[in-house]
Amino acid sequence: MINKCVVLLFCALAALPAFCGQHVALHPRSGFDSGEQETIRQIVDMERQSKDASLHRDADFPSRTLAEDYVAITPLGQVTTKQETITARRSGQLRYEAMNVTDMVVRVYGDTAVVTARADVKGQQLGEDFSGPYRYTRVWVRRNGHWQAVSYQATVTQ
Repeated sequence: MINKCVVLLFCALAALPAFCGQHVALHPRSGFDSGEQETIRQIVDMERQSKDASLHRDADFPSRTLAEDYVAITPLGQVTTKQETITARRSGQLRYEAMNVTDMVVRVYGDTAVVTARADVKGQQLGEDFSGPYRYTRVWVRRNGHWQAVSYQATVTQ
């Protein structure tokens, strides 16, 4: 039962982290053209929308923004899919009270963006507290003019 809870928790975390008004570092290159700046702005906005959707238990956001071939890796090494992530969101057994994202870095490689950040969350899954700090990496790919998350990995930190 605990492994199922961890998988459901991770599915929710995979769709959770988002920009909360903190500093966004633009690395590793120092010279950004206006196209890269616009891409970074779009990705930061996608991360913000992800946070809002998680706080409001909105299952439509991951339905729209996770690629069909999306895979996420939990802090325990389990692999989850788009459908598992959406199911976890719709179950109503997951509740976020707060989340704070810091140390966000967005790196752009053409139609691919890699986000790394720290997410401090407060919430419960099936009545169990999962509050604490995490670090995550999410990969976004622009397909047909729309950004989709294709990969996510989270690690519990101290």
